Amino acid sequence: MILGVGVDVVDIARFMATLERAPRLREKLFTPVERDLAPSSLAARFAAKEALAKALGAPGDLHWHDATIPRVPGGAPVIEMRGTVAARAAALGVTSLHLSLSHDGGIATAMVVIEGPDARS
Repeated sequence: MILGVGVDVVDIARFMATLERAPRLREKLFTPVERDLAPSSLAARFAAKEALAKALGAPGDLHWHDATIPRVPGGAPVIEMRGTVAARAAALGVTSLHLSLSHDGGIATAMVVIEGPDARS
């Protein structure tokens, strides 16, 4: 059963300009695995974290570093959850998570769908 859906869209140039103006923001938003990726990949990962928060009901206590979207050469994108993000997912009964990333025309987009057991069973 679908428990939540989240979508986010990021203007890549505007996002990178923000990171240039506030260099410490890169460390706040991204884990070491993510920080040195290309601008389109960074923007897509930011969109993914925003979409994940929305799918989880947008609680205000999630930490940016508790979700990592590592590179998976040739594979579907994944989100590694820990800490506050993993706790929220567990509280909701999340059993699987689906992530889609895309970037084209200066825009990065992410969609997250979370699933859990069917409450009717």
